[in-house]
Amino acid sequence: MTAPAAPDHPYDRRLVGWLSLGQLITWGSVFYTFALLMEPVERELGLSRSQSSLAFSLALLTEGLLAYPMGRWIDRGHERAVMTGGSLLVAACLLLHSAVHSLAGFYAAWIGLGAAMAATLYNPAFAVVTRRFPHDFRRAIITLTFLGGLASTVFIPLTAWLIEQLGWRRTLWVLAGLHLLVCVPLHARLLRGAPVAPAGAGTAAGTPAASLARSLRSAPFLLIGVFVVLMMAITAALPAHMVSLLRENGLAEAWVIAIPASIGLIQVLGRLLLYFFEHRFDLHLANRLIPCLIPLGLAALLAGGGHGGAALLFVLLYGMGNGMLTIVKGTAIAQYVNRDHVAALNGALGLPMALARAVAPLMLGLLWSRERGYAPGLWVLLAASVVAVLALLQAQRRALLPARQQAESA
Repeated sequence: MTAPAAPDHPYDRRLVGWLSLGQLITWGSVFYTFALLMEPVERELGLSRSQSSLAFSLALLTEGLLAYPMGRWIDRGHERAVMTGGSLLVAACLLLHSAVHSLAGFYAAWIGLGAAMAATLYNPAFAVVTRRFPHDFRRAIITLTFLGGLASTVFIPLTAWLIEQLGWRRTLWVLAGLHLLVCVPLHARLLRGAPVAPAGAGTAAGTPAASLARSLRSAPFLLIGVFVVLMMAITAALPAHMVSLLRENGLAEAWVIAIPASIGLIQVLGRLLLYFFEHRFDLHLANRLIPCLIPLGLAALLAGGGHGGAALLFVLLYGMGNGMLTIVKGTAIAQYVNRDHVAALNGALGLPMALARAVAPLMLGLLWSRERGYAPGLWVLLAASVVAVLALLQAQRRALLPARQQAESA
């Protein structure tokens, strides 16, 4: 773990608050809107469900492919251009989407939106606050994820109402207008004066490129990569199958609907509790304990067969863990690998994360059988979550060991 490349700036609640608003709008108008657009687009363009679903997969793949170059640009001080340009691209692609009349145009719009997501969602925003507030970036990230977590709560009903009132094409005009009128000027104004690395920071083996290469090969980075990718696979696999998983275990239909719906609220509650009470606990202890909630939740679900109290315990543990896990994943690179290259390092995990997010739901479906239901898949997810937790613990130990040894010798 290295010191920040730029001097520390005083924590700016205004900047973080406005960035959080941009996250809420972008997550809500792009990521969560696809599910609402899928059926009307299918009807109008005559698409099958597999054809329409591929558009979102292409967007996620594009986001993963571009995460690393976007991160490199942010590390070089171009955060304003990246996020402002990304918001402009969102608006342009939403307008393109509103005019599509072919499958090719539909795919082109979502590939463009995938590129825009790489420039505007959590990874670039996390990098911005980490670079600007090296000693307060975790507090900023908790705030960003708190408002980002409300995106579905705000935009799913809003977008559904707009589609009902205006149709899906004109709804996309409204969403594009939000980006042009709010997100573009917000990023262009707020992100002026980005911190840059001091001139002459190093030569030869000490150049930024050499430092980044060393970090990419380091054990803490590789271990955190295992942790992040496995946890991404788990949290991507479960939502798509949650209703069927609970229904096959005999829960009443009211619970089958209520449990998945409550997970989002519990995630936000977990982030809120972390914001107000984290200062009372050791940071590294919190990072060790939070990921453990995921395997504990899966174990509870398996032990109770999905019935009654076991399902409620699962939703509590999994929801709280998943909510706070976003903060752990978003800060682990800066805390245990290298703050100077946090955007590029997080970006290097973009493609593996995108692949995990795409493959994991399919894997859980393939492991399902009429005889054993989801149990084999849940055991695989439980094992993967234990490996992920152990990888984080090992990364933390390797990163903090030199500091401990130095303190002991002093």
